[in-house]
Amino acid sequence: MEAALALPARQLILDGEAIAVGEDGRPAPFQTTMRRFGRKLDVEALRGELPIYPFFFDALLLDGEELLDRSEGERFDILSRVTAPSQRVERLVAHNPEEAESFLDQALARGQEGIMAKDLASPYEAGRRGASWIKIKKAHTLDLVVLAAEWGSGRRKGYLSNLHLGARDPKSGSFVMLGKTFKGLTDALLRWQTEKLQALEISRTDWVVYVRPELVVEIAFDGVQASSQYPGGVALRFARVKRYRDDKPASEADTIETIKAIFARSE
Repeated sequence: MEAALALPARQLILDGEAIAVGEDGRPAPFQTTMRRFGRKLDVEALRGELPIYPFFFDALLLDGEELLDRSEGERFDILSRVTAPSQRVERLVAHNPEEAESFLDQALARGQEGIMAKDLASPYEAGRRGASWIKIKKAHTLDLVVLAAEWGSGRRKGYLSNLHLGARDPKSGSFVMLGKTFKGLTDALLRWQTEKLQALEISRTDWVVYVRPELVVEIAFDGVQASSQYPGGVALRFARVKRYRDDKPASEADTIETIKAIFARSE
């Protein structure tokens, strides 16, 4: 609120994000930022402990003038006139792929999840922007074991689709569940895994088929977050299936220590 009231405009609508920033200047994980929202007790104390800063990336209205149909380049120029550099996201107009790749590497080194590539001529569009705005991240992958699968609905009705994913625990010899996903599954893959998983079945309920932990699947994901829902205390963010690893046994799947190490680096 204070940052908005201090901006040099009578009427202003900006698009941006509020992010908690650590003492090292790196953005805090999403879950850390969310600790500040919805709080009713000890708000002032938490503001001192966990400061949040606005970062703006677009201007939609300035002193009664709507800017939605202006180009991305024009809107950012207006944004630059009414905000300080510390209040805006870092930006580069790239002239070749090498410049864009270097900018992505710098963003990742600063602790960002990725970058957004925008068409300089594009108007502002809420929601899905198609090819005008493209989110670019470097995806991580893990080889995990399928522990169970849930029967699907809609397009996936009649197929085992929502996979329960587990990481190997070398100490106990068992597998620790990290989350579920049905993202990335084609119709052909749905048919194949439904047949394959039923062949590995050890028990079932009305909605879930539990299987022998033998099938290894390569999973892409955007990050690891703390979770009280799963026994390992962590869960994958935006997990999606890349492929099944017929060449790899469950004994060579990634371990829970590997996932916890990824989480520790992100804190």
